Amino acid sequence: MKVAYQIPKLGLKDGRLLLRCPYEDRELAKAVAGAKWDPMAKGWSYVTRPEVLADLKRLFPALMIDPEASEAVRRVSEQEATAQAVKEITDDEDLDVELPVRIKPFLHQKKAFKIGITLPSVALLMEMGTGKTLTSIAIAGHRWKYDGLRRVLVVAPLSVVPVWPREFSKYAAFPVDCRALKGTSAEKMAELAAFPPPSDALQVAVVNYESTWRIESALKRWLQGAGQGGAMIIADESQRIKTPGAAQSKAMHRLGALAAYRLILTGTPVTNSPVDFFSQYKFLDPTIFGTSFTAFKARYCDMMAFEGQNGAFKKIIGYRNLDELVRKAHSIAFRVTKAEALDLPEEIIQQRLVELEPKTMRLYSELRREAIAELENGVVTAQNVLTKLLRLSQLTGGFLTDETGRTHSVGDEKMRAFEETLDDLLDAGKKVVVFARFIPEIRTICTALEKRGIQYRYITGEVDQSARGEAVQAFQTDPEVRVFVAQIQTAGLGITLTAADTAIFYSMDFSLANYEQAKARIHRVGQRNTVTHIHLIAAGTVDEKIFEALREKKNLADLVVDRWRELLK
Repeated sequence: MKVAYQIPKLGLKDGRLLLRCPYEDRELAKAVAGAKWDPMAKGWSYVTRPEVLADLKRLFPALMIDPEASEAVRRVSEQEATAQAVKEITDDEDLDVELPVRIKPFLHQKKAFKIGITLPSVALLMEMGTGKTLTSIAIAGHRWKYDGLRRVLVVAPLSVVPVWPREFSKYAAFPVDCRALKGTSAEKMAELAAFPPPSDALQVAVVNYESTWRIESALKRWLQGAGQGGAMIIADESQRIKTPGAAQSKAMHRLGALAAYRLILTGTPVTNSPVDFFSQYKFLDPTIFGTSFTAFKARYCDMMAFEGQNGAFKKIIGYRNLDELVRKAHSIAFRVTKAEALDLPEEIIQQRLVELEPKTMRLYSELRREAIAELENGVVTAQNVLTKLLRLSQLTGGFLTDETGRTHSVGDEKMRAFEETLDDLLDAGKKVVVFARFIPEIRTICTALEKRGIQYRYITGEVDQSARGEAVQAFQTDPEVRVFVAQIQTAGLGITLTAADTAIFYSMDFSLANYEQAKARIHRVGQRNTVTHIHLIAAGTVDEKIFEALREKKNLADLVVDRWRELLK
């Protein structure tokens, strides 16, 4: 039997707004963003947000509002108003906060900290090198001291996992037991189980994103074992969960629902499109954009239907309501750029042209002609074009992989230029960071350093997590370790290499985010010298196109379909 409501009434149920209204007003109720029918309560359920209450008042002028519902919305409004006021502070003296850390923080870190202890869920959209790890540690320490927080789960890229225990040890001015989960899934679960019951120290477990769905049940038990004080989850480099349907994203959404407090840390929340916000915020605070990706796209995306080999599909062709999207996202976010926050030294970008010898250039030209012919006679997709560019880029570094998977040396022009450049820098007394994309390049660079008796450390995807921390520590503190060799995709996150003020890019990959992350290893807090990035560019090759795109802050993957002929010239 249907229950008749003559006057619309708004109450609170399980932390959500609940509207009971006449049946004939159901279309008005559904018009409010995020409306869900609650069959048990016989009403429409909404997130507890000020804009939702404003819409309900507008659509239902006679709405009767329960004081509990009003108070819940008021608390949200007050918290966000406080956060907004903090963002506008420009003087240290106007912000009286004490961070439980061992170093003196910058003003922007104090502001981020204040927002982080005011709101239960916060997006720290802080560029690389502005100290978001330190700020997160301070927020966790405050929650431990004053709010009963007992456990923190940090989820990070694999290469960043070993960084967190060192950072907690270095900065935390409170007792902490921080462990990086290593090994197989079984070993990680055993390490979680080995934590004692929460007591006199904040317990922190650090795990990589790929493990979240593999050991999700163990992570849930660990979080639930935090007791009444609840748990916190920190998603470091949260752009890793931007894809809603990915296994690790889904796991993070489910884990997030168990945490009393949540942080996302990223300098690049949007790497491809505004759609990237949805999944990160579904973990962080689903009241902001809801839990339906379909509803999100309907609100913020222009879609068009296309016919494909497997039937009709819809594709995003544009965006709308972006002012609203940004306003909502920033209601619980704090954005910091290096330019705004830090008095960092100047960055100098240099390129050194390398002339390929005729035989190498003939091979390059032949490979380029084959690539153009295949693309002109086949299907042009971003992946196809990037694969062709990848082989050309590999060749400019002196190597080429054949059809059998074997890699051959095809020229040493760039290696000779590298050795000359490095000699000049070492003669000037500098430490140097060397970035390269391909493993054969890194092996050849390391061999050259060994032949010259130059002490170095290196990181590639093959290096164990614990060894990575030791390598960084040696480069930062040992004056005899003069060179650090780093694979861009692996060492571009979470490490500090400020013992050097000069980097050589032997080769580059196509990702703007990876490139900026790599540069920020030496251009970050703690760097006092002018920073120089030297790029070795094979003249007349794809190297120049890659360098040009990255200098213009463009992802090569965004350009390849429409401009592949230009890139292959």
